[in-house]
Amino acid sequence: MKNASQIINSIQSRPQFSKLSYYKCIKIVQSMFTPPVQKMINFIYIKNRTLFFVFNHPVGKQEFDNNIQSIKSALKFYMPQECKECDENLFDDIKAFVTHSPKKNKEESTEIKQVYKERSTGNFDINIHDEKLNSLIHTIQNIIKNRHDA
Repeated sequence: MKNASQIINSIQSRPQFSKLSYYKCIKIVQSMFTPPVQKMINFIYIKNRTLFFVFNHPVGKQEFDNNIQSIKSALKFYMPQECKECDENLFDDIKAFVTHSPKKNKEESTEIKQVYKERSTGNFDINIHDEKLNSLIHTIQNIIKNRHDA
């Protein structure tokens, strides 16, 4: 009887699921960065033997640029086993850029508008000598009184 890990490995070794091993390799390379930089990574992909990191903030790219040489040299010295399984030379170069498109958040789409009950009764003194401001404050006071009575 095979366990779950053996089943997943046998599925990944099939040619039609070779992209799964690429994904594992990309996740290993991503884990080499510090956690704050990992949070700023929007997504990662491989194109034309170049590994692209797409950041959602310029600070993430700056931190990436500071650490990229050490990560490139570490990958040349020791390539993770997950990357060796899919292709010995999966990527030759690593680059990064910042995307300016907003990240879609599921919480924003289900946002519920919070409405609060007016706590003021509209009983306050108005000590403004300017006629325009005085009439504006009286209008606001009347609106508050009408809503409080309703």
